[in-house]
Amino acid sequence: MRKQELSSSPAVNDKPHPVHGAGLGLRRTLLGPLADRPDHRVSFMEVAPENWIGVGGHFGRQLRAFTERYPFVAHGLSLSLGGPSALDETFLYRLKRFLDDHQLRYYSEHLSYCSDAGHLYDLMPIPFTEEAVHYVAARIRRTQDILERRIAVENVSYYAAPGKEMAEIDFLNAVLAEADCELLLDVNNIYVNSVNHHYDAEAFLSQVPAERIGYIHVAGHYHEAEDLLVDTHGASVIDPVWALLEKTYARCGVIPTLLERDFNIPPLPELLGEVEQIARLQAKWSLGGQSSLRTHG
Repeated sequence: MRKQELSSSPAVNDKPHPVHGAGLGLRRTLLGPLADRPDHRVSFMEVAPENWIGVGGHFGRQLRAFTERYPFVAHGLSLSLGGPSALDETFLYRLKRFLDDHQLRYYSEHLSYCSDAGHLYDLMPIPFTEEAVHYVAARIRRTQDILERRIAVENVSYYAAPGKEMAEIDFLNAVLAEADCELLLDVNNIYVNSVNHHYDAEAFLSQVPAERIGYIHVAGHYHEAEDLLVDTHGASVIDPVWALLEKTYARCGVIPTLLERDFNIPPLPELLGEVEQIARLQAKWSLGGQSSLRTHG
């Protein structure tokens, strides 16, 4: 059965965004190659602040050279917004100094947890419950108070849903509303979860509040089995994820989008080719989209 054709008139998103265009996550292994390619088409970059706070010397100078040249956002790894331990406010004050010092334009964290009397080295799923909504939203509000800025939380990939009382999208929207924060929309995570948990990725996307999206992530994943995908950021973006990104632009407007690649990093031209693919899709939908783009059931 054929689903409804996407409109030939793409959505217009007038929300002010912290950055624009197509971005790339900056990893230390990329510092040299990117510095040698001043003509690359990367519009903005992203760093994990935990990897850079307090770093000086050669690497500190390299980071400063990049943050003085390009718009930057920060994507956190360890705040553990859903964790049982007390919020690490000491870290938040250090983070605020780092964000201010480098004039980073935005900060996001995962809607998950990763610590309890020690770091768990993984992103664990928060139970989809009303109690968890209130708990996490309060911690996000406190984070925003300390940082003196609104933050974004990212929809994460998960492989189990302990204590589930509501759908993932309902939990996400409830947290966004109660915390009054923004959303870092990870399109790959929508696709991964849709396969692993057997739901319609487009139906999920249709319920995402476009007005709260700060920017978008796309990435690759590992195909473990037909019904099990693992979010690794260690492979190229696959065609169904590119297609879902296009559907996001069609529904929500052309939003800044960043390529994540953490492992198995390919030669720089190949990596920049994916950034350029983002830029091509953004240009396509900025110019009016494609009325011929359809999905099939």
